[in-house]
Amino acid sequence: MKTIQIGPVAIEKTAALAPMASVADRAYRQICKRFGAAYVVGEMASSKGLCYSDRKTEELLQITPEEEPMAVQLFGDDPDYMARAAQKCMAYSPQIIDINMGCPVPKVAGNGSGCALMKNPERAAAIVESVSQAVPVPVTVKIRKGWDEQHVNAVEFAVLMEQSGAAAITVHGRTRQQMYQPYADIDIIRRVKEAVSVPVIGNGDVTDIRSCVEMYQKTGCDLVMIGRGSYGRPWVFSQIKHYLETGEVLPDPPLEERMEIMREHVKLICKYKGESAGMREARRHAGWYIKGLRGAASLRRDCGSLTTYDDLLRLAERVLSLNREEWE
Repeated sequence: MKTIQIGPVAIEKTAALAPMASVADRAYRQICKRFGAAYVVGEMASSKGLCYSDRKTEELLQITPEEEPMAVQLFGDDPDYMARAAQKCMAYSPQIIDINMGCPVPKVAGNGSGCALMKNPERAAAIVESVSQAVPVPVTVKIRKGWDEQHVNAVEFAVLMEQSGAAAITVHGRTRQQMYQPYADIDIIRRVKEAVSVPVIGNGDVTDIRSCVEMYQKTGCDLVMIGRGSYGRPWVFSQIKHYLETGEVLPDPPLEERMEIMREHVKLICKYKGESAGMREARRHAGWYIKGLRGAASLRRDCGSLTTYDDLLRLAERVLSLNREEWE
């Protein structure tokens, strides 16, 4: 299997898990790694929250050995706070520090962080330079196509990030204005790849083997990153890895295995967050695991009322009873 290098970190050239707030927590990352995710990035953490020793922020930085190679992701708009936060991150032993310059949500971008930094390239460059000088690990940047269609600046922005010390750049092929619709523009990823010498990671609308291969072929990117395409389907990483190694397309796992993966995933969530908070988190994950199955509309209503792990076990049994004949 081919690898790419981000500084001293070697990563298999298959597919990586994107940083997704409130989704890509430790449990999610571990499940995706078990199914072959080449690299994972943690949920974005506030630089100021970390500097002020906010417990919830610190929890976002927890890393387990199973997740490596892994990056922690920071957001903020102040170079000094970002550098101090990056230094604090080193206590958790990340292999890479990733800087979020692509988040489109108002509570982040509306405060000058995330994708708003693409409107302020000089400040973004100062942040990358400051963080790069503060830590001994590679610093990477995740960006978008631009702020809106009138300000598409990913190529120039990426060049500046490389000049400021970024060791790799992830590009999501949409503007901030587009959020997550319509389709991602993968041509902008190709253009960034042609403009910089550091590795480029392509992100946006990769959901399966076909779209992953297309991203590699049409952009020349060094690594593909999957976000929402992994919801309820962590095995997508093993399917992609197997195809790239052998050319063989693996089917989705049988229904019983699918439910076992769901049970294992939710058990991990409860392990890390406790049953009460964990089951609230599990509701949407369960909904993703049953998507497309017979009785899904009714089953999703059951997902919304999950409060104990035993509730999840009963849900899994109901899924099996409603769908077993169709899957046999």
